[in-house]
Amino acid sequence: MHKTYGTRLPGMTKEHLRGRLIVVEGADGSGRTTEVELLRDWLEIQGHPVVDTGLRRSTLVGEQIDQAKQGHTLGWTTMALFYAADFADQLENKILPSLAAGSTVLADRYIFTLMARAVVRGASRDWARELYSFALVPDLTIFLDARPDILLHRAIAKYGSLDYWESGMDLCLSRDRFESFFTYQGLLKKEFDWMVGEHKFRRVDANRTPELVHRDVRQLVAPLYGGAVKMNGAG
Repeated sequence: MHKTYGTRLPGMTKEHLRGRLIVVEGADGSGRTTEVELLRDWLEIQGHPVVDTGLRRSTLVGEQIDQAKQGHTLGWTTMALFYAADFADQLENKILPSLAAGSTVLADRYIFTLMARAVVRGASRDWARELYSFALVPDLTIFLDARPDILLHRAIAKYGSLDYWESGMDLCLSRDRFESFFTYQGLLKKEFDWMVGEHKFRRVDANRTPELVHRDVRQLVAPLYGGAVKMNGAG
């Protein structure tokens, strides 16, 4: 049932892409990476080949994005196009071949984070939609929903500070990074809340422990495999 959001990909047919595309979305600190790891282990133990992907992992521009962000001078259009190139490269060279081989692709964030970031920084929703119209529609998109205070606590616990970009400091929302963080996360949340309806996200309460989150995620994922996945499997 794989299709794109608009632009038809050359040579792609429903029969060609036999695998499943599962997206885990959410803000930094929502537990996405942990959940992708748990989900991958759970599926692989039961014999399902899994390939994971995420942002800035392209060999084409991934390193260049990191370098450009270090200067804290990227405009929103340049940033959006950088990330679109990163995604397009991974789609062509990793996601499509993996789905064609029958693997499950687990995406630690997808175009939805990129669209939300672009809109918050000045792009229209129509512009963001058009930019990513070549993206595949996932079989399932899970949104890990966590409160800003929880995100803040986890970021400080993990990194000891708040990231410049994840705090929206480039938007000049506030000179205080903590205040900017809460304002920026609120703006992103507004976009994600809109996408929940627009793109049929399945929302999971991420304010809880990883074990409880993973339990709920497995219940959402299991039907994709038509009973071929055991709910009492590892994890």
